[in-house]
Amino acid sequence: MALIIIIIVLAVGIGFLVFFIAKSVSVPKRADQISSFLQRGKTQVVIKASKAILAKEPKNADARYFLGKAYLMEKKEDLAFSEFKNLSQSGAMGNFIPEEDFRKDLAQLFVKKKQTEEALKEYILLIKKKPEKAEYYYWAGKLFTERNRMDMAQNYLRKAAELAPRDANIQFELGVMLYKSKNSVEAKDALERSLKYKADNSQAYFYLGKIQKDAKDYPAAAATLEKAARDPAYRLRAMLERGTCYMALNALDKAIPDLERAVKAISEEGLQESLYARYYLSMCYEKNHDMEKAIDQWDKIHTIKTGFKDVDAKLNQYQDLRSDDAIKDFHSAGNQEFAEICKKLVIVGLSLGVKSAKGIPDGVELVAIEDAASRKPPQLVRIYRSPEVTDEGKIRSILDDAKAQNMIRAVIMTSSGFSRSAISFAESRPVELYDKDKLQKLLGKALSKK
Repeated sequence: MALIIIIIVLAVGIGFLVFFIAKSVSVPKRADQISSFLQRGKTQVVIKASKAILAKEPKNADARYFLGKAYLMEKKEDLAFSEFKNLSQSGAMGNFIPEEDFRKDLAQLFVKKKQTEEALKEYILLIKKKPEKAEYYYWAGKLFTERNRMDMAQNYLRKAAELAPRDANIQFELGVMLYKSKNSVEAKDALERSLKYKADNSQAYFYLGKIQKDAKDYPAAAATLEKAARDPAYRLRAMLERGTCYMALNALDKAIPDLERAVKAISEEGLQESLYARYYLSMCYEKNHDMEKAIDQWDKIHTIKTGFKDVDAKLNQYQDLRSDDAIKDFHSAGNQEFAEICKKLVIVGLSLGVKSAKGIPDGVELVAIEDAASRKPPQLVRIYRSPEVTDEGKIRSILDDAKAQNMIRAVIMTSSGFSRSAISFAESRPVELYDKDKLQKLLGKALSKK
């Protein structure tokens, strides 16, 4: 019996001994032990041990570093930032702190916290310590670009490119900086080098497309921007730029689908690119005489931001389309139907016959006569549905053409209006002007007659 008791006591004693040994091993008490656990990824052990040391020694730099590093490994960046920043401000460096790694981590935390000035200080310090590392020049240049310090950004990014010429990210950042500095030739070269080493960089395609667009190489820009649009994050901006390329080429059939894709990609209505996507789409609809869709876009822009561009003026200009079917038909009719409306304006509205009619940009030109037996010379009539105000140049043009065809009078009708110089010029000339109000009255008369 006594032997059994002795065996039990020994077993319990050995158990306690094993427990305390295991505990002392699982919770290290020295910096070198903590470092070992950190290298093995035992972050919870490191956190517990570091906190225990800091409770007794608040100024222990090694423990604070290990605590911050463990938090960083667990993606707890706010906690890591607090420990690293505290350590940096203390100015203490322990025996087990790899300073370069520490400053790299701290610099990136400053970047994520958008504390550019502090991040820059860390990278410049790293450059002094490791002048052969392209990565540090890259980040310094990138941060100077964000601060719009292009002179400094250029120095650092060029040095980074010199140290690592095949690094796609460095070439890209250099290209963006050069683009913002209006150095398009070198920017294009840098962006093309970036794509050579990383062909799926949507941002590089976007900026390259903008450079091609600025150079008025619209077909090349459109092809490049299509590649940028493959990335959902760049679809809105890329399709907006691409759509305006086709607008510059006067290819509305291609511009409209791209701008519609841009509008579909809107995730935040208040952004400038969102407003411009709707605005340029409305311009295309207006030029295409699809007025209901144009007004719909203007209404949405007006709801989001009053006073944007000339949207309020456009809504005022076309307010009659909401209530007046005649003016609505005038603006929305297809080319053939529009020509018939113009003939009715001459026949019913002006009580003249129509000898001929042909399409002209944004309108129709007609040769009007009084009647078959009349010896009076015909009149040249031009009817416009352009959104632009009719200027003096169009008055001069119709009078010159009328004279060349032995006509002594001319008529211009427009759904927009006339410039002051056009009105003044026409006062002493044989041309009659019909502005929006006069046109609307004629339309009501002409289209009410079957």
